[in-house]
Amino acid sequence: MTQPRLLLCDCLNTQAIDAGLIEQATGLTCSKIHTQLCRGEAAQAAEALQAGNVIIACQQERQAFEDLAADLEADEPLFVDLRDRAGWTADTRSTSPKMAALLAESILPTPGAKVVDVTSEGTCLILGDSEAALTAADHLCELLSVTVILEPADELPLADDRRFDIVRGRVTTATGALGHFKVGFDALQERIPGGRGAFNWTDPKSGGRTECDIVLDLRRGQPLFPAPEKREGYLRADPGNTGAFTKVLLDASQLVGTFEKPLYVRLDEQLCAHSRARKTGCTRCLDLCPTGAITPGGDSVAVDTMVCAGCGSCSAVCPSGAISYDAPPVSHTFQRLQTLAATWRKLSSDAPRLLAHDSSHGAELIRLGARYGKGLPADVIPLEMEAIASFGHTESLAALACGFADVTVLLSPATEKEGMPFQAELSNAIAGENRVCLITPSDPDELEEILYREQSPVTAKQPILPLGSRRQITRLAAKTLNEPGKVIPLPEGAPYGSVVLDQDACTLCLSCVSLCPSGALKENPDAPQLRFQEDACLQCGICTTICPEKALTLDPRLDLSDDALRARVLKEEEPFNCVECGKPFGVRSTVMRLTEKLAGKHAMFQDNKAIQLIQMCDDCRVNAVYHSENNPFASAERPRVRTTDDYISKRRDH
Repeated sequence: MTQPRLLLCDCLNTQAIDAGLIEQATGLTCSKIHTQLCRGEAAQAAEALQAGNVIIACQQERQAFEDLAADLEADEPLFVDLRDRAGWTADTRSTSPKMAALLAESILPTPGAKVVDVTSEGTCLILGDSEAALTAADHLCELLSVTVILEPADELPLADDRRFDIVRGRVTTATGALGHFKVGFDALQERIPGGRGAFNWTDPKSGGRTECDIVLDLRRGQPLFPAPEKREGYLRADPGNTGAFTKVLLDASQLVGTFEKPLYVRLDEQLCAHSRARKTGCTRCLDLCPTGAITPGGDSVAVDTMVCAGCGSCSAVCPSGAISYDAPPVSHTFQRLQTLAATWRKLSSDAPRLLAHDSSHGAELIRLGARYGKGLPADVIPLEMEAIASFGHTESLAALACGFADVTVLLSPATEKEGMPFQAELSNAIAGENRVCLITPSDPDELEEILYREQSPVTAKQPILPLGSRRQITRLAAKTLNEPGKVIPLPEGAPYGSVVLDQDACTLCLSCVSLCPSGALKENPDAPQLRFQEDACLQCGICTTICPEKALTLDPRLDLSDDALRARVLKEEEPFNCVECGKPFGVRSTVMRLTEKLAGKHAMFQDNKAIQLIQMCDDCRVNAVYHSENNPFASAERPRVRTTDDYISKRRDH
């Protein structure tokens, strides 16, 4: 496929663009520098659109160019914003390296989104006091199939509107999302139709259940769901706020039809370290999920894709990669980071800085700062993320190891912030020098004040190519950013580390080996050994929970030496040789300890033959018990099989 042609515009001479340097760094064919491509030079834009395969370096007038392409029946062009993110700046340094980096990143192929169809037929449940709920029902009943749920003590006004149903009850449970809500009730009463005067109600019943597509909650109490603003199909407003009340009515009226629900995360249950044998281990994603979409599901967690709002927190904290952001995949983020850094290096020997932000709050601050303030510094490259909470320690370390001097993560009011501070702390523990920071600016001036502070120059080391799993990339980045063989202490809760074994307490029962989800703890089938491979340890804690002697403790750290990649012996003992056949089995210290504790002190081990059973392998022990005088497997002699002759002789005798 041929490279697309790039249309450049300096927006009425308000930004400096060097087409030659951009061509040199990206390989794209550039047009001349236009001045007003969206208006005065629209004819030239139309000519380029008709030729096809075009990138327009202007995001602000996107609608105008899309309309022009539609009028010409031409393919829609690609767009990239150079003006607000690079061209409009008070920084006097060259912006060509940043422009080239942004262009190279914009033409990367983006993986297609994974979606599932969600159908809403418009069945709507309205909760609230009688005045607010009935007013909402009156507005929506012509568009939706409405049922109003009033509190048990509420009385109906003197009205007889049969366009919607009215019941009374108390909501006890609620699950699901748009198109799949399930709601449970107690004290449920239905209207009794007919008769004169006020309506009568059926007797209250418990255990009522209903299903609906939309829930409109006009109560002033607690919401039905955690993070209610992230639950699709669940609309909530204070009826005293006229603007909010009107908005939820409008939103509810639009929720009829078939919608595409993105599948935000991917789950590999085999990699999950949540639990083994009912012993709970890792709960990192469960602790952070704001909507409750992640729940325990046996040995692994389960993800309700209909409830998942795609914040990405789970992906950032998962130690094994069992759950990862998939809209787009994590690997695409690493590819973007590598492309930005590599393209920058073609035009500049200085290390750039990375600004990770979301597509709403962060992008708007950048646009406002460019138009009315100083704009971004020339060495700050913005990276727009679909879910900023998914930008964890691995992404930050990968950016640093790709050649960025530092990483700034711009959090918005809507960002799930609970897990972000720890991710930054973990990044700085590994990278050092506080090169990763979180910021929460409320306006463009505050953002510019942070970014324009004097920065210490950072010499970029040999950059990495961030390929592989998150753990592999973290280790590769850490080795690039630190001295060879360094052992880095990490904060408690880090997903990397070792285990410390109490040699005196451990009996080599190997229960920890049987339940280790990652295989970090291993046995030796030829000898009584407990071995450990540090690189594989997830610090899930299952081993410390299952150990009957409490001999294991976690030690969060990151060992960058090759020793972490090899299994080392934590404890080794001499095997015991069977007193009958000589075959080695078990651990000598354990067998001798049992012999000492039981010999002559337990009713079953009063003589030497019984004591020797402890010192036999499994096969010899079974054989010895079978042939012993007190064989528990013994039974009476089997009766002789009766034959035809026996029956004949019996008849003769009679």
